Amino acid sequence: MKPDAGASVSSLIIIPCLNEEKHIEALLAKLSLELDHMNARIVVADGGSTDATREIVARISAADPRVVLLHNPRRIQSAAINLAVQTFGRDYDYLIRIDAHGDYPADYCRSLVQEAVLTQADSIVVAMETVGFGVFQKATAFAQNSKLGNGGSKHREGAKGHWTNHGHHALMRIAAFDAVGGYDETFSHNEDAELDYRLKQGGFGIWMTDKTRMTYYPRSTISTLFRQYLGYGRGRAKNILKHGSMPNLRQMLPLLVVPVFIGAFLAVLNWAAVIPFSLWAVACVGYGFWMAIGHRNPYGPLAAVSAMVMHFAWSAGFWMELLSFRGRKVSS
Repeated sequence: MKPDAGASVSSLIIIPCLNEEKHIEALLAKLSLELDHMNARIVVADGGSTDATREIVARISAADPRVVLLHNPRRIQSAAINLAVQTFGRDYDYLIRIDAHGDYPADYCRSLVQEAVLTQADSIVVAMETVGFGVFQKATAFAQNSKLGNGGSKHREGAKGHWTNHGHHALMRIAAFDAVGGYDETFSHNEDAELDYRLKQGGFGIWMTDKTRMTYYPRSTISTLFRQYLGYGRGRAKNILKHGSMPNLRQMLPLLVVPVFIGAFLAVLNWAAVIPFSLWAVACVGYGFWMAIGHRNPYGPLAAVSAMVMHFAWSAGFWMELLSFRGRKVSS
């Protein structure tokens, strides 16, 4: 990497967070080392943490004024990024979005800036590798890193550097971000895909880099995983309702899970009604055992359970949003 790549432009590193006392100090320690080689500032946009997150950030900020604590009254990530850009963005060329619940290579921010300068892209997106620690989290990570859990998504699996329509948000030119109006704060999930749609419509370029990636720690319980993917499903439906952007094939398949689940109850009238749901369940479990044997990973069968939770929750969230929208439209 060119030593002046990060210093030649200015970057606003934004960390939306809520109750991240277990991760925030180590994350800031790592990112602060990058500040020594960059023209950059770190903004922690906290959504009202009730643990020690705010105290930790305030202590670090007192010792290093390059780290700033910003209160995010709307709590959600989309609002956190928007607020940080509105407050500080006029002084910077790029924003870099950091997930407090993840981990990054030591030169992550500098690699992003180098790619932006080299490609002249308006947005740099990255692949993400999922890593777990407890039994269920490890199984979920295994599922999310596989085609069973991610459907072959390139920003989950990684690919050679290429121009794309969507990916995990990492860096964005602030001028492009402002030009399309930033994140839509009515989206609590899937706000990245919604913004990418507007970026592409506005003629801005999105580059998937293969020079760096992030590590993500998935939800560690079935209930929190279910709620997360329920939100993802609702967000995807909101995208369709707002832009008319239809889901691709890998998203259409899990979309069918809830309808075939409901249809299975018709088995009291005709046993054949249970076949579609049974095929999905058998396919997931079979794939899980195949992963266990093929990858010699004992978490394969449990990964199948995680994948089924993700599929079902995503499908449920999608249909809930679609039906609630229809209900609001009828009532108006």
